[in-house]
Amino acid sequence: MPIEEFDSSPAEWNGFVRSCAGWTHFQLHEWKDLIERIYGHDCIYLANRGPGGEITGVLPLVRVKSLMFGHYLVSMPFLNYGGPLGDARAVTELATHAADLARGDGVKLLELRSRVPLAIDLAVSHHKVTVLLDLPSDPDTLWKALKSKVRSQIRRPQKEGVSVRFGSEEVEPFFSVFAHHMRDLGTPTQSARLFHALAETFPDDVWFGCAYFNGRPVAAGCGFQWGDEFEMTWASALVEYKRVAANMLLYWSFMERAVHRQLRVFNFGRCTPGGNTHRFKLQWGGREDPLWWYRVAKREDVTTPSPDDGMYSMGPRVWRKLPLPIATYLGPRIVRFIP
Repeated sequence: MPIEEFDSSPAEWNGFVRSCAGWTHFQLHEWKDLIERIYGHDCIYLANRGPGGEITGVLPLVRVKSLMFGHYLVSMPFLNYGGPLGDARAVTELATHAADLARGDGVKLLELRSRVPLAIDLAVSHHKVTVLLDLPSDPDTLWKALKSKVRSQIRRPQKEGVSVRFGSEEVEPFFSVFAHHMRDLGTPTQSARLFHALAETFPDDVWFGCAYFNGRPVAAGCGFQWGDEFEMTWASALVEYKRVAANMLLYWSFMERAVHRQLRVFNFGRCTPGGNTHRFKLQWGGREDPLWWYRVAKREDVTTPSPDDGMYSMGPRVWRKLPLPIATYLGPRIVRFIP
């Protein structure tokens, strides 16, 4: 059966996604409307159907195109996972179709961000990994499994009077920490509009949590629950409050919440192997999980834009010097083109 641009019921798409091994929250159909509305990007949601009309495979693709950074097709941009789902034949056909589309459109890079290995004839990159922590059935068991150094780092903010709150009312406090932290890193921020849209679109799945010190939000996280798993997709902390280690209590509070909800996996999100963020995540006792990012590129060295690239290396140094209101205003207008 020919591959089609999916225009049927989102419930049909989502029902199929949830039936597939290796599915993630980011392959759900609601992301299509959200990305089109917030970013203005063209979303190409592809489906394979069997002889009886039933779906046998799906692939969400997003076209991210700009004069500054180039032309990309990504599943899914700004997120850690995506890629085709379905039976082996459907996945192969969808990946081949996406590669043909990328070559025909002169795309700089096609990137299919699968969380599992796929039997497809495309180059694969493992330059990013995540860390997964298997969760027990009760918080006490999890607490006892932590190293003594980690437990003491969690107790420190508790002794300092840091508290953690969850709920949709934490979107604005979360964003105030996130935008500040991104400016300090030298990286353009996502928009506040994105996070409000996430809270509205996924009220049962998205978690916003903030750690407060003396009434001020000083560390914050946002992530998604799907199946028996929670992923911490964005996390930030204000560097001027580093001594109170609020981020340690924040992560512990998210883990404790996941255990109470009977989830089985805490996903720390993607990072670069060997980096500081990677070491922070490993200290909790988790295991590395490679990301399977399949690609078709004009040149072997092409990747999505990064400050590690020579041509963009000046960007972070300049960005850190911007006043926070200016960085917060300009950031979403740039980051929407960095998939």
